[in-house]
Amino acid sequence: MNFKVLIIAEAGVNHNGNFDLALKLIDEAKEAGADAVKFQTAVPELVMTNSADMAKYQVTNTGQKTSQLEMSKKIHLPLGDYKKLKKYCDNKKIMFLSTPFDHRSIEELNKLNMEYFKIPSGEITNLPYLTHVAKLANKIILSTGMSNMKEVDSALKVLYKNGVKKDNITLLHATTDYPTNMSDVNLKAMISMQNKFDIKVGYSDHTRGIEIPIAAVALGAICIEKHFTLDRRLEGPDHKASLEPIELQNMVKAIRNIEIALGDGKKQPAKGEMQNINIARRSIVAKTRIKKGDILNENNLIVKRPGNGINPMNWYKIIGSVAKKNYDEDDLI
Repeated sequence: MNFKVLIIAEAGVNHNGNFDLALKLIDEAKEAGADAVKFQTAVPELVMTNSADMAKYQVTNTGQKTSQLEMSKKIHLPLGDYKKLKKYCDNKKIMFLSTPFDHRSIEELNKLNMEYFKIPSGEITNLPYLTHVAKLANKIILSTGMSNMKEVDSALKVLYKNGVKKDNITLLHATTDYPTNMSDVNLKAMISMQNKFDIKVGYSDHTRGIEIPIAAVALGAICIEKHFTLDRRLEGPDHKASLEPIELQNMVKAIRNIEIALGDGKKQPAKGEMQNINIARRSIVAKTRIKKGDILNENNLIVKRPGNGINPMNWYKIIGSVAKKNYDEDDLI
């Protein structure tokens, strides 16, 4: 494997609008070994109307039914806080990322020189948004939840048209439901996008547990994004579909192990198994006592361990030949 999976610990809005809680989330992401911690940046009044309803999962997860706008006002940080979060991440030596949800947020985050701009699934059909990000961003991670191939293709064309190179884009397969049912994951869609668009792919996971992102890495994902929280019992729309700190640590460790285990793809004996070749394989040996001049045949030969004699793949070359010496039972031929 010639790359390292980018593991993004998605803090999102799991700070519930509390700056100190956001700092604690950065600490936990760093402790878990994630490469990046990502937040969500928005001016709620620029994102949604007063009449926009909460999603069904948001109502279920919060136990409240109000407007999206009222919910968002409670859980988003002021724009000025993200500069401070970026500085804190820099000091902690963990990559800071945040997803902008409006044009003002795009401009504010652009000032922070993030390595990637992350485009959320809900903006994949937002032409003015895509154009704005494309003109500013060097590298883009594009989530594709709720979309079909035609919509993904259209979004990519906007990014290309506005100067973003294909090599600087990573498509994330995602299912926009929190938590996502296993029957809705459709992980093979990630491979379908990779094949159709000849592009780097990853996975943004909203399932409970850690097995699906691990499977995604085994299938070739180069980027994993996973929501995490300090405590799933906290109020808020995303906590119930998030990992707690120890689970995040376990996911990171498992992904790093998968990276190692994937190897270079060359089929050859591993270093650790070389010593076992002669022990586990077999050789052609004498089944009974054989005298010099006897004809070697299936009655006086057998295949047994160890494997440091004649390879049994030469069996039919040996059958019918003349013994050049005496052999006792179990002697290597």
